[in-house]
Amino acid sequence: MDRKTDHNGGQSARSLKVFLNRVADFRRSVARTPLAYLALTAITIGLILPEAGSGASATASAAGKRIWIANSGKLSESLKQRIAAVPPSSPIPVVVSLRSSPSSLLGSLLDQLGGLVNNLVGLKMVTTQLPAGLIDELAGLDEIDMIDFDSEMRSLGHLEATTGAAQVRTQAGTLTKLDGTGVGIAIIDSGIDVSHKAFTSRSGASRIVFSRDFTGENRTTDDPYGHGTHVAATAAGFGDPWQGRYTGVAPNAKIINLRVLNSTGSGPKSNVLAALEWVYQNRGNSAYNIRVVNMSLGTPALSRYSDDALCRAVRRLVDAGIVVVAAAGNNGRNADGQKVYGQIHTPGNEPSAITVGAANSFGTDARDDDAVTSYSSRGPTRSYYTDTAGVKHYDNLVKPDLVAPGNKIIAAQSDPALLPSQNPQMPTNLYATANMKQMYMNGSSVAAPVVAGAAALVLQANPRLTPNMVKLILTYSAQPLANQNAFEQGAGELNLEGAVRLAKAYNPPISLLGITLGSQTIGGTPPTPRSTVPAGDTTFNWAQGIVLHHATARGVNLITRYQRAFALGYLVNDGFYDNASSVTVNSSMMSSGIMVSDGIMVSDGTILGNGAMFFSDNLLLGNGIMVSDGIMVSDGIMVSDGIMVSDGIMVSDATVQAASTLANGDNSSQMTP
Repeated sequence: MDRKTDHNGGQSARSLKVFLNRVADFRRSVARTPLAYLALTAITIGLILPEAGSGASATASAAGKRIWIANSGKLSESLKQRIAAVPPSSPIPVVVSLRSSPSSLLGSLLDQLGGLVNNLVGLKMVTTQLPAGLIDELAGLDEIDMIDFDSEMRSLGHLEATTGAAQVRTQAGTLTKLDGTGVGIAIIDSGIDVSHKAFTSRSGASRIVFSRDFTGENRTTDDPYGHGTHVAATAAGFGDPWQGRYTGVAPNAKIINLRVLNSTGSGPKSNVLAALEWVYQNRGNSAYNIRVVNMSLGTPALSRYSDDALCRAVRRLVDAGIVVVAAAGNNGRNADGQKVYGQIHTPGNEPSAITVGAANSFGTDARDDDAVTSYSSRGPTRSYYTDTAGVKHYDNLVKPDLVAPGNKIIAAQSDPALLPSQNPQMPTNLYATANMKQMYMNGSSVAAPVVAGAAALVLQANPRLTPNMVKLILTYSAQPLANQNAFEQGAGELNLEGAVRLAKAYNPPISLLGITLGSQTIGGTPPTPRSTVPAGDTTFNWAQGIVLHHATARGVNLITRYQRAFALGYLVNDGFYDNASSVTVNSSMMSSGIMVSDGIMVSDGTILGNGAMFFSDNLLLGNGIMVSDGIMVSDGIMVSDGIMVSDGIMVSDATVQAASTLANGDNSSQMTP
């Protein structure tokens, strides 16, 4: 019988039994002398004896005749280099790819050789450690298809690399690993598939510390729609089961699962408000330590933010010290593909929220090709009130605050779920096991949790920061994308390398008693406002500023001096006056040395406020009546008030077009599975 087809107890079983017997001898021998190792190698090379009449070729060895020599094609080049560089007794972390599920004998062998074995059933792989001197022989076993080096500098996930998260995990001066440890992120969405491996820790324990369903469907362990699972994994997914390829931004953060969208991805605003109330009431619970809330949901913003219940609830949480991250929306183009402005969703129109638009990384870690996606909702906000004369007054706020990768991002797939089942282009189809599945998703719904995870890292690096300080740090360190205006990108694209460096240098006052406006918050020289992300790749300037209601502001004193507007209970814009045709500094709230823009600029890729004039400040001011519906705006059109999608209904992405964006995104290069 052909040995390679005998999987049911023939040659494979016998060879494994012999191999198991040799393992103990190998370990004893290599501990003595190099000559003993060479002798043992001669023995192990010949440990598998041919069956009579098998026709297998044989070579002489100290232990008799062997039927094969391990095929070097079964060892990756990186593994071969590693074997050559270490003593034969040295353990090497490996990924063993199998032709089928491992037999019990192979499992026993790997247990003896490596101890801790992680069986990745869907991938038909196991990860373990093997002695360098036995890997070549082990590769010859028929059950094994390939063995690769599981490098200590593990393969980085795309989000980790392109956002700079990978560079801050063990950044100089950091005593603990920056991975979100101890920080709670509340995911207000369609639920989370709690069985998915993306939500485990290195110990295998779940990091979902609390789940509650506000929809009435009483589902706290699954995600039948499939949106919230991807969102949660983008913010805080554990990537080790996939060798780090799909690691979220804060992969060891605590996760609080608050389900407000039903099985079809919709729900009333009251569900969301109930969840925000729960967060507020539990804000002091150390078991959860909720410092960040992610809201990848919304509906067209109609009422001015000061009248909108959702915006008011968000403000209450921010005033209590919780960072709220909101998706901008996915309505940056109309049905004809024309660029439109003014479609920021609620609660993204709330000034205290960190509102996030979607950038396209084109699937590359390098940032020099990044741009805002065509569909990402653009400012200004068009929520309004109508006065007694029937005149509409629009908020006209500059939003989003910044952008983050959000096009064709791979993260955890809930299974079963409506979204991937109705959109076959979303699943990667690489993993058969339900709790290993991954899928693509697009939009500001994806970009928002990237920033939520970033906020968790910033707060881990400096727990004393207020939400306004977190917003300042994220926007100040952002990368301005050339040829994009502030209605599209806010301050620029998220840059975690710079944000964490700045957060660690920033020293907010412990108490406001006796603190003088303009007091020093960074001792010595402030961080250099440049980053190279990924390491050794794209170098760029920071934005060095922040987005206001109707303008942008910049200046090093924003970070080096205490500004009262960044304290709890204030809006950043409280530090400025919105006059009839310009924005000026409020000297009772902000120190000197801060420059306010004259308008919205098309960025030249240097710092915030540099570039060509796109939209004058005085059009955004004037009591909100200067910008009328349908006005042409250079490269697009200012939309009308927007249409409510069913009265009072919240949806994960508010319109049919936005839902299409969720599944399809921009047709461009994408993250590799």
